Amino acid sequence: MKFGKEFASQTVPEWREAYINYKYLKALLKEILIFRQRRCRLPENSQVNPKPRLKRRVSLNFRAFSGLTNNSPRKYKEDHEVIVVNTMQQDEEQGRSSSTYHTIFLRSSEEGGDLELVFFKRLDDEFNKVVHFYKTKVEEAVKQAEELNVQMDALIALRIKVNNPLMETIQESKTREEHHDINEHKTASLDVLNRVKINATRETPRSTVRGVFNSLNVDLNYSKSEVKDAQGKLKQAFIEFHEKLRFLKNYAFLNQLAISKIMKKYDKITSRNASDAYLGMVEESQLSQSDEVAKLIERVESAFIKHFCKGDRNRGMNTLRPKSKREKHRVTFLVGCFFGCSLALVAAIITSIHARDLLNGEGKTKYMNTIFPLYTLFGFMVLHMLMYAGNVYFWTRYRVNYSFIFGFKQGKELRFKQVLLLSFGLSVLVLAAVLANLEMEMDPETQSYKALTELLPLGLAIAVVSIAICPFNILYRTNRFSFLVSLWHCVCAPLYMVTLPDFFLADQLTSQVQLLRNVEFYVCYYGWGDFKKRDAATCNDSNIYKTLSIVIAVVPYWIRLLQCIRRFCEGSDTTQAMNGLKYLSTIAAVVTRTIYTQNRGTTLKIVAASTSGVATIFSTYWDLVMDWGLLCKDSENPWLRDKLILPNKSIYFIAMVLNVILRLAWMQTVLDFHEASFLHRNALIAIVASLEIIRRGIWNFFRLENEHLNNVGKFRAVKSVPLPFSYEDQDKDL
Repeated sequence: MKFGKEFASQTVPEWREAYINYKYLKALLKEILIFRQRRCRLPENSQVNPKPRLKRRVSLNFRAFSGLTNNSPRKYKEDHEVIVVNTMQQDEEQGRSSSTYHTIFLRSSEEGGDLELVFFKRLDDEFNKVVHFYKTKVEEAVKQAEELNVQMDALIALRIKVNNPLMETIQESKTREEHHDINEHKTASLDVLNRVKINATRETPRSTVRGVFNSLNVDLNYSKSEVKDAQGKLKQAFIEFHEKLRFLKNYAFLNQLAISKIMKKYDKITSRNASDAYLGMVEESQLSQSDEVAKLIERVESAFIKHFCKGDRNRGMNTLRPKSKREKHRVTFLVGCFFGCSLALVAAIITSIHARDLLNGEGKTKYMNTIFPLYTLFGFMVLHMLMYAGNVYFWTRYRVNYSFIFGFKQGKELRFKQVLLLSFGLSVLVLAAVLANLEMEMDPETQSYKALTELLPLGLAIAVVSIAICPFNILYRTNRFSFLVSLWHCVCAPLYMVTLPDFFLADQLTSQVQLLRNVEFYVCYYGWGDFKKRDAATCNDSNIYKTLSIVIAVVPYWIRLLQCIRRFCEGSDTTQAMNGLKYLSTIAAVVTRTIYTQNRGTTLKIVAASTSGVATIFSTYWDLVMDWGLLCKDSENPWLRDKLILPNKSIYFIAMVLNVILRLAWMQTVLDFHEASFLHRNALIAIVASLEIIRRGIWNFFRLENEHLNNVGKFRAVKSVPLPFSYEDQDKDL
């Protein structure tokens, strides 16, 4: 792999704009090379002073700085000098000063010197950008370390107070002697507990209701639950802080290496000797000389191992520096195996239908009204997972940091092959059950079907739910738990603080309305219907069932409306109020359409079409402008946005057109397409529902792309963890 690609692959995605623009600097060198080749009348593909290349390439993580440490510097005569590097001090706010580096190119009068002058000017700009960003981030890290130090004092004091109330004096003295915090100061005394309050750490519906009337900061009760909650939050804060420090360390290393590489290329192309002078300046800069980050990393690791891992270094380092997840060959094998089995089962189902002429049989209508809705529920699940697998693949390919955005634990996120494994595994089970349920012949005496095969869909549903809530460490327990937590937050909205995973999941549910209705049908069919005779008349003719069908269709949009209200109340963001109105208009559209399908009538048809039209326009605008950030008229990319991840701009326009078309799928309900269609009504409903799932899959990619670019614009690369203790202003400098 060439250095440029390896450099790009190891950068922090959210800090991409802050790195050396190696690609552009390399392009400037190419212009210099082309000029020199033309001047010397050399073939275009020739190289100046070609040197043999090493066959073996070593990863960036194990390469030396290669020229940044001048152990044996070469001396040149004055007439061989190419550049002079000046360092200028600039005063900033609060009495601080910063260094700005400026290179004087001494050969600008030579032919082609203007190109080299441009190169050094851009190189200086890039290097100054890197130094300024690094200095800013280091200052932030130092302040954050001080804050964690104060929090750690309170936690240690709370531990002593709760765990050994009779040994406070002894433990306090011992702690003062042994404990050294991040900044190498001794801990505060137990008196600190009299000047701190504990933030509401474990958010529950009850704590949210209490927080409406009371402050979120409450006095300490000196309970073990407080210790546990505070320790958990502070532990996570240490982990995130350590990750930020590692990002900073890698940032400094990669940029120094990139400058070293680009200067060596310059020397090679121009046959000059400018790299030593420039790299000497780099070595003397804060980017190389500052050891604050390295010291902070050592102290954070020491404090974390001592106070959160009981001195177990292996355990502590495995937590702070988790190993990258290796791709397992068995996952690839099982994906291929299950995919092949799915194709074979589909072929078997098609063959069985045609061989027995089941499409024209007497039981066709019964099957489509009963068994078909039961299995389409799983079909919707499989399709949604397949779309998500595609999302993960393209997010990974274009370096959209979906793991950070969703808040997955490092190394625990599912990759696209693992999502495919779950998808095809479920499809095999479903298709096998479908094949078993194709037996449509009744027992002539009892006029009923076999109970075993009729209970297959219910057994499959129970199995899926059991696996989802299984507490044992099988089938990606961490991911299942995160999913269930977000689902619970959605159900309890607005009693939980709304995070991106929560409202993202709620958005997925708005595209699975038909799946939720199928769940309702499951309950009715197996609870009140006669499943042995495939009779669902009790459900379909019930007014209660029809009313619940309307309520269930509204639930996902109602959840999103409540989430928008919660976010509006927390931040007074008018955007959330408008987003809530969007979901309110969608609720009106869903209710009127459902009522129209149940009762018909010209007036209802007009009302349903009107509300659906308004909701579609509102939702489409929100998708394209607010969620995707597109349709910016004055952007660098007309009608798109300034920053794009996909190289082909036409894909964005195709996605916008598809979104509009698929948004209009509701028209089949109002215009009564199913009455003139050769398809069964339930089959047409399933197709329309599948189109909505596909639309949501497309929406997911561009929604997360926009979120990622927002994080890039704000250089957010690590999660912000709320700290457990709140100090009064006058006591914070303890």
